[in-house]
Amino acid sequence: MSRDGDARGLEAEAAAAAEAARELREAAAALVATRAAEEDALRRRAVALDADVRRLQGSLPALDPSAVDKIEEELERARVAITDSDVASFLPSKRNGKFLKMFLGPVNVRVARKEDKLKIKDEYNNYRDRTAYKFLLFPSILLLLRWWIWDGCLPAWAVQIYQAWLLFLYTSFALRENVLIANGSDIRPWWIYHHYLAMVMALISLTWEIKGQPDCSSKQRGVQLFLRWAIMQGIAMHLQNRYQRQRLRTRIALGKAKRMDVVAGETAGVEGQLLLLYPVLFILQGFEAYVGVLLLQTALHGLASEWQVVVCGILLVVMAVGNFVNTVETLILKLRFKAKMKKAKGRQDRPHQN
Repeated sequence: MSRDGDARGLEAEAAAAAEAARELREAAAALVATRAAEEDALRRRAVALDADVRRLQGSLPALDPSAVDKIEEELERARVAITDSDVASFLPSKRNGKFLKMFLGPVNVRVARKEDKLKIKDEYNNYRDRTAYKFLLFPSILLLLRWWIWDGCLPAWAVQIYQAWLLFLYTSFALRENVLIANGSDIRPWWIYHHYLAMVMALISLTWEIKGQPDCSSKQRGVQLFLRWAIMQGIAMHLQNRYQRQRLRTRIALGKAKRMDVVAGETAGVEGQLLLLYPVLFILQGFEAYVGVLLLQTALHGLASEWQVVVCGILLVVMAVGNFVNTVETLILKLRFKAKMKKAKGRQDRPHQN
């Protein structure tokens, strides 16, 4: 009898558990349906408001320039409030670019939670900081060992290891930046293309036969200059990372930038910092173009006539010109912004003077 009683008790408990599971399933389904309806309503509001802001921004050129500044500032704050908050998750998601599809396939890399998006951005900025140190360290070690151990002639394996690291580095940069763009970050297209070109150059350099003795100094002059340029690139990256981060914090505090924006490009810091950073950038770009031209001359004079030398020389010149053009455009935009701010401040001061 005790066994029958135990069986009946377990049967009753099992039936109660099944009933509770059914009720829980129905409650969860109702909650999901309610949440889906609420999310759909928020999505329609977000899309409509985003369209209104874009429409109003498109109407600004037709207005009197004296009345544009205040309207433009308010619309920019509205845009940042939409795109730099949880509202962004209700906007239509950006499709993965071809680069991400090539490496990851049709995987959705967009993150729903704002905190997770900010973690991706912070990790990217930290990665840039770590990379700047390596840009200084690796070529410096190669150049020092060239004199101390390798008798002024770099071995092919050492240069190829360095080029393999560059290939990994620029590929990881491109992947991270494409993920950031999919999650709402604002990155200039040129810097993505620049990393694509750098990837191609590093890949080609892996197949480049590094000439040794005799006459090693002449045959490897382009490689040596490239390593010196890489050291300068590391110094410039340190300056950019430091100054841009300060500037970005200020723009976020003013509501003129999103928290998902990154310290990429040449949008640098305050006046005194610009006096140091921009000359360094222009010197770096000129030196990059010089290394590219030198490689082309080396191929032309027959010292190293491989096709890799020609292609790498062309890529270096193209990247130098592209970097220079984008730096100048950024500088012009910054000067225009400063002029606009002075003009607005002058209009605000006139009523007080009267």
